[in-house]
Amino acid sequence: MPAVLGLNFHHDTAAALVVDGRLYAAEEERWSGVKHNHPTRKGTLTAPTRALQWCLEAAGIEPEDVDAVWAASMRPNPAAGWWLAEEREELAALLPAPLGEHLRLLSHHTAHVLSGYLLSGHEHAAGLVIDAGGSSLGSDFGPGRERITGYDLWPDRIDRLYQGMPGVVPGPVGPRRVHSSLGHFYRNLARRVIPPGDEPEGSMMALAAFGDPQRYGAHVRELVRLGDEGEIRIDHPWGSADSSTPLLLDGRAWTADNVAKQPEHKRADLAAAVQEVFAESVVHIARHLQRLTRASTLVFSGGCALNSHLNGQLAADSGFDTLFVAPAPHDAGTALGAALYSWHYQLGQQRVPVPTDAAWGPDPGALPTTTVPSGYHALPHFGLGLAPTVAALLADHRVVGWVQGQLEFGPRALGHRSILAHPGRAATRDRLNAIKKRAAYRPFAPAVLAEHATEWFMSAGDPFMNRVATVRRCRADRVAGVTHHDGTARVQSVAADHQGLRALLEQFRDLTGLPLLLNTSFNRKGTPILRTAEQALAAAVELRLDALAVGDTLLLADHVPDPRAASLGTR
Repeated sequence: MPAVLGLNFHHDTAAALVVDGRLYAAEEERWSGVKHNHPTRKGTLTAPTRALQWCLEAAGIEPEDVDAVWAASMRPNPAAGWWLAEEREELAALLPAPLGEHLRLLSHHTAHVLSGYLLSGHEHAAGLVIDAGGSSLGSDFGPGRERITGYDLWPDRIDRLYQGMPGVVPGPVGPRRVHSSLGHFYRNLARRVIPPGDEPEGSMMALAAFGDPQRYGAHVRELVRLGDEGEIRIDHPWGSADSSTPLLLDGRAWTADNVAKQPEHKRADLAAAVQEVFAESVVHIARHLQRLTRASTLVFSGGCALNSHLNGQLAADSGFDTLFVAPAPHDAGTALGAALYSWHYQLGQQRVPVPTDAAWGPDPGALPTTTVPSGYHALPHFGLGLAPTVAALLADHRVVGWVQGQLEFGPRALGHRSILAHPGRAATRDRLNAIKKRAAYRPFAPAVLAEHATEWFMSAGDPFMNRVATVRRCRADRVAGVTHHDGTARVQSVAADHQGLRALLEQFRDLTGLPLLLNTSFNRKGTPILRTAEQALAAAVELRLDALAVGDTLLLADHVPDPRAASLGTR
């Protein structure tokens, strides 16, 4: 029974274990309660202690049973070769001895791309990784760190054939020894658009739908220049982490410190321009990669692959027939890619089955019913009656916490730790944004029965909620709660074997004629997706949800009629 372990020690700390072809994976933030599990000091390394412990316990093995341990390297030391040994020693010291002795490192971007490719089911694919920065490049590519990496991927080999480090164009403060990146570019500008308190990148992507990209488009295009053979050059300091240098637009100086003083409509216009130029740049690189590999499938990963609007444009314009975005394209996914690398390329095992869900984490446990919070009452032991009962609540426009089965791995709630609602009313979106303390312009995603997806959207979305699709105009008024201002939605397609959401969606379709639900993550503002039934109970009360379903137990607010006794409408 082969067992291999993959780890990420940096932000989004995570562990992934493959045992006899079965995958276990979890992020440390779900135990620590600190989103992205950010270390207290930049550059500090942390081990995914509790996530690792859970993986071993769930698989029923001990540390000494693990055959191989791999982790993604991130140390930005000078590329001289010695840094790999130094980093390996530093990371190994954070692990129990049997695991630390086995630890080996692979590049950050290779771990990223394999977290997608080895789950895609495709034989031949081009791989593209774009983020703020990855491993030191070493003598093969000269000094610097991974920024944009292109691969030619096959079951028996991994060829790195494109390495882009956007050239630094001297800017208003002069040239510096900085290897800029598209990831830094997007975050840099997002901090000038989104006030503190909201997540910059995701919020800017949402706000862009309300803006006119032409207002500042020409100015932003002067910052990012596209060259031959996929080349990207970024004016300094816009491709760095600098957020204090003023960006001069319309006679205003835009910085992270004065963003709240900028009018929202102008912030939306800048967001739209940045989103458009960013997407054009990535499509430019992808088209070059298609010419190099002649592959029909593109696998995309890295932090920039969290941009679902970009992913929708890549699917349409990159020249590839198929786009597969890694289920967890952020840094936690490197633990998954490291484990899968060892499983397939090192041990020679068959690739794991193509997933339609990412429920690789712990079960929530039972909902406590002996101490029910004031204002709620518990209805236990629903069994198979839970799905029709909750579907009736949702059809009556109640907001329900939904905690079922194993925890999702990755940044999206896929129907195991979700807040669900009827997708038909824009007022529901507004209520949920207020509940979750999000900006009013933020959209919510639909989870749709896979076989009905193209009836409601112009493309099918994907199982991991990683790309937008255009809502069909003839249907948009029926799903106003999940239709964004630009007519798009980030679509999760729910396959027939989905254990968390499938039965409920079918019941809701039968009641309402709508084969989709509004699905958002079950968490409080600024905290990770919750893990346990106890956490769900506390959050449901704090957020004042109408109901909470955990396992086969339903917690119902006292103001909500019992759906078993009341005839609820399907309006």
